[in-house]
Amino acid sequence: MADARRRLDSGTEAGAARAHDSALKHVAGEALYIDDIAAPEGLLHAYLGLSAIAHGRLAALDLSAVRAAPGVLAVLTAADIPGANDISSTHLHDEPVFATDRILFHGQPLFAVVAGTRDEARRAAALAKADHAEEAPLIDIAAARAAGGRLVTEPLRLERGDVAAALAASPRRLNGTMAIGGQEHFYLEGQIALAIPGEDEDMTVMVSTQHPSEVQHMVAAVLGTGSHAVTVEVRRMGGGFGGKETQANLFACVAALAARKLRRPVKLRPDRDDDMAITGKRHDFVCDYEIGFDDEGMIHAVDAVYAARCGWNADLSGPVTDRALFHMDNCYFYPAVRASSQPLFTNTCSNTAFRGFGGPQGMVGAERFIEEVAFATGLDPLTVRKRNLYRGSGRDVTPYHQAVEDNIAADIIAELERRSDYQARKAAIREANETSPIVKRGIALTPVKFGISFTATWFNQAGALVNVYTDGTVALNHGGTEMGQGLYIKVAQVVAHAFGIDLTQVKITATTTGKVPNTSATAASSGSDLNGMAALDACETIKRRLTAFAARHWQVQAEEIAFLPGRVKVGAREIGFKELVAAAYMARVQLSATGFYATPKIHWDRKAGRGHPFYYFAYGAAAAEVAIDTLTGEYRVERVDILHDCGQSLNPAIDRGQIEGGFVQGMGWLTTEELVWDRKGRLSTHAPSTYKIPVASDRPRIFNVHLLDDAPNREPTIHRSKAVGEPPLMLAISVLHALSDAVASVGDHRICPRLDAPATPERVLDAVERVRTERGRRP
Repeated sequence: MADARRRLDSGTEAGAARAHDSALKHVAGEALYIDDIAAPEGLLHAYLGLSAIAHGRLAALDLSAVRAAPGVLAVLTAADIPGANDISSTHLHDEPVFATDRILFHGQPLFAVVAGTRDEARRAAALAKADHAEEAPLIDIAAARAAGGRLVTEPLRLERGDVAAALAASPRRLNGTMAIGGQEHFYLEGQIALAIPGEDEDMTVMVSTQHPSEVQHMVAAVLGTGSHAVTVEVRRMGGGFGGKETQANLFACVAALAARKLRRPVKLRPDRDDDMAITGKRHDFVCDYEIGFDDEGMIHAVDAVYAARCGWNADLSGPVTDRALFHMDNCYFYPAVRASSQPLFTNTCSNTAFRGFGGPQGMVGAERFIEEVAFATGLDPLTVRKRNLYRGSGRDVTPYHQAVEDNIAADIIAELERRSDYQARKAAIREANETSPIVKRGIALTPVKFGISFTATWFNQAGALVNVYTDGTVALNHGGTEMGQGLYIKVAQVVAHAFGIDLTQVKITATTTGKVPNTSATAASSGSDLNGMAALDACETIKRRLTAFAARHWQVQAEEIAFLPGRVKVGAREIGFKELVAAAYMARVQLSATGFYATPKIHWDRKAGRGHPFYYFAYGAAAAEVAIDTLTGEYRVERVDILHDCGQSLNPAIDRGQIEGGFVQGMGWLTTEELVWDRKGRLSTHAPSTYKIPVASDRPRIFNVHLLDDAPNREPTIHRSKAVGEPPLMLAISVLHALSDAVASVGDHRICPRLDAPATPERVLDAVERVRTERGRRP
């Protein structure tokens, strides 16, 4: 296996297709996750006691049976917290660790029990007796609006142009509503934390999180100590997708609280059902819209409200609903536009970050606008898409007043249309549907334009630490976290490339707040952009020192020194990197450096709704073909063709994997994954038995994925690459519209199916019947 690893990892160049650093470990079962770490001496286990109602007052909580249960060593409530009973990621301080009087969602933590084994803790937690004064919960967007529309955070409004006048002057107008469902993260490794107390107030926490620094600050605040006493470490996560950006705070803080109280290591790992009940999900939205357009399919004005089910506290709902508005244009120019968000309070789990961070919901709405116009005018939806694309001056400004300067959407669409033989296949599908009364096929091609950067400008920074040792090996540490997306191997390639050394000489070390402080979350598709540049900055510092030393030592000009693959050119001679480093050490040259990077050019004035929040845009397009059974609503995804823009890819193998995985995850969100709460506010879809993520048989039967060639980022990103974590998820919108196209064939493509997401077989069947009924009513 070691020989295989060397073959896969050898090479120095950034941009080469290299295997994920843990690929062989994953296959062999050798990759260590938190639950695989050898148990520390004296390890205890914690478990959470949860509320059994969704809304009401906690009149009394009897924990006597819990304390008396076998193996129980402690029971912790809010009264046991020495610091703040708060793990809110915002200034609103609206998320207590443990509820004290008000219950705001079913599954809200009330207490924690600590026992000798996990089974003992879990069984004991179920023995609590709570006296509730239950009240009717607000479960969905309709109920929240009917109750007055309480918001969890300040809404956003974007506006450009005179919308009222443009609508009034439009030759044609229509309005509608679209429901866009949420999504469970369903990471393979659930939430988990292991806290190990040290001397004085020191606490080390190993936790599955995308945001180690936030966990560090939260644990310190709950324990009533400084951040300098808390070290958070993350080697890898078994998936995150945004679900571990803020949601890990609870589990880390409770484990640390128990470890502090008992002075022993404590692990907390909920089971899947409790994990799904407690943690937030992708926000579901309702988009209400009015569109002004003409007979040529040109949009004149859009007025839209995006309302979201946010849950019981703000969490990240503010920036998520903001980003939905940032992407409600997708690739299209609206001459006049007004968009507003409604982040609504509900008595459900607090929804949070999810791959795309609100952008996918905004884009789904944008594509519905296009579809509505296409059916109203009788034009092909792809024709309407092309006509409304951003173009040059005069049609290049977004609703948030940022100019689209790197627009390649039209080129990507044209190339994919050619590669996928879209027009010929569409004609063949229409012809085949004429003679197929039950099985109908559909096809759609949809583009993606996704802004890259945190819209919270201060998060667009990163640090790194690079240590070069005298044997020529390098230890790399940075603030990014590895959740399977290949960030570690990409940044290691950057370092190997910078020094001209083999990739096997670079050691990727666990992310830790003790080495690189004040890190941003690994989110917003910015992991490689930020951490790659920070690591390169550290490497360049060391190279400058080595260059100055070599110039003195060998008496050559600095311009005569070059770091080449496998060697260093010093004047007329060539030496090995190891030889140079060893000589520099003997001359007392520092071989360690920190690096830092802050994204340039970006700024955002939320109050004014104006700015340049994104450094650049990533583009892509997908053509999807489906077949539906009009008697049952069941369907298959027959073929998908993707052309995606990664700039100058840092690692084509990793990027291709991200495109394939992101697409399938997006397809699941828009087709099979449905979240259901009952009238009592209990999540009904809380396990694999009731919540359907895509499986291997759901994948497209033909799946063609290509990276856009010769398309380096026009901005000076790390090796001119582009982010690839989130944008591919939105390529799956093509599947939703292919299903819509198949349904529309029942009505001779004259009636807009208005297919909501997720397009489950039940919804597809309902849409088929609706289109049939409406066709029968028309003359």
